[in-house]
Amino acid sequence: MQTHVIVSYDGTDNDHDALALGRILGDAGARVSLAYVRHTEEADAAAEQVAQNDADQLLERGAQWLGHPEVGRHVVLSGSTGDGLRALAQREHADLVVFGSDWHTAPGHVQPGRSAVRLMEGGPVSIAIAAAGLRERSDATLRTIALAGGEVDDAARTTAEQLAAHAGTSLALPSQDGVDLLVVGSRPGTPAGQVSVTAASEYVVETTTSSVLILARGVVFDVAQSGAARAQEVAHARQ
Repeated sequence: MQTHVIVSYDGTDNDHDALALGRILGDAGARVSLAYVRHTEEADAAAEQVAQNDADQLLERGAQWLGHPEVGRHVVLSGSTGDGLRALAQREHADLVVFGSDWHTAPGHVQPGRSAVRLMEGGPVSIAIAAAGLRERSDATLRTIALAGGEVDDAARTTAEQLAAHAGTSLALPSQDGVDLLVVGSRPGTPAGQVSVTAASEYVVETTTSSVLILARGVVFDVAQSGAARAQEVAHARQ
């Protein structure tokens, strides 16, 4: 089954970093869609239609930037971006929600924003956070994969190893220069399918110089397998 990735996008520079990471994951075989969370519904019908049209146009621009105008788009109405994305991910059976770093993050570093933090604390779906400035790296890809240390969830190790194998490399150390993606597992005792990270893992996330994939407990994120499945579907369709 093809991995489904939802990219949180509001048009800001750091959410273009999220788009860049979503494009990289899409190139690796994932199905990508975009989501924008509106926080209030207009009381006036005409004003509500304008607000909805603005949201649709925002996602259209995001899809064009992504280079895949056919991607799915979701406008969600919720008082909280994190809660809105949580509900959307559950409804769409998504595997991953991708965020940009907080707006003041230094280039090359990661800082979860409030919405990402909400899903890091008992969220029902894996999340990824793009390093600030990723949008400016035209050569960005998943070449070098590292696994955060500590008491590692087997699913996180399997994910990191499969991503590294797909890239044709061995696992790198988290402290190694040039890491493209750091894989972080959820803490022991976390219910299967939920996200919860230790304080040590939070520190690793906030001090890394790569994008981060934080996995729900027991969940293997395998874009390589979904990419192979998609290639088979395309080949079958052409017969």
